[in-house]
Amino acid sequence: MYRSTLTAFGAIVAPIVLAAPTAAHADTPRELLTAAAFQTATKPQALKLVAQAITASEKILAARPGDREATLQRAIAIGYRGKLTRSRSDVRASLDVFQKLAAQNPRDPEAQMVIAGWHLGAVDELGGFLARTALGARTAAGETALAKAVALGGDRAFYPGLAALLQIRNDPNDIALARRWAEAAANGEAATPLDALMKRAALSVLPSLRANNGKAAAEMARKLVPFGKIGD
Repeated sequence: MYRSTLTAFGAIVAPIVLAAPTAAHADTPRELLTAAAFQTATKPQALKLVAQAITASEKILAARPGDREATLQRAIAIGYRGKLTRSRSDVRASLDVFQKLAAQNPRDPEAQMVIAGWHLGAVDELGGFLARTALGARTAAGETALAKAVALGGDRAFYPGLAALLQIRNDPNDIALARRWAEAAANGEAATPLDALMKRAALSVLPSLRANNGKAAAEMARKLVPFGKIGD
């Protein structure tokens, strides 16, 4: 149970990394975490980038205490570290920061999306009962935050694209909602590299969704979320 509990962070906090440089050129915390989540194939590679992101975030916070971007990226990095090293304390610590940021600005789609990913990632790994008792994760909380993130995200492809992946991964039977979000992402604006990435992801799962094959769409979604290239 302990090992399973600590793998529950698989697709959490992805949304805030909104650029996708190559790992060799990544230097900001956001860029480093994007590279870790989407461009690495091994845990050691990912952990190295995550550690660099934590160091970079803490350097910014030392100069500008309370900086929102650095606070957010540090929390994401801590959560990623928790996922990769199976540290329950890291996983929980990241959620506490996400919730504080969401409370400070309830209309921040990034904060809503990381909260959604946190809850739904835990439920996906552990099942509803264990996710609730071990981590305090709940499907309803994740789905509520997911809908808020999409509603607040405007015309960008990123939010409905990631929402479609998380939704079909967690509930292969709810094809209609996942398809609606995937269609929105396919027609959304690719304002950043990650918008373009999620637009392509939506286009990848749409054929299965349009064919009402939720199982196939869910299997594909697992490969397209953060760390989808890294096995256990």
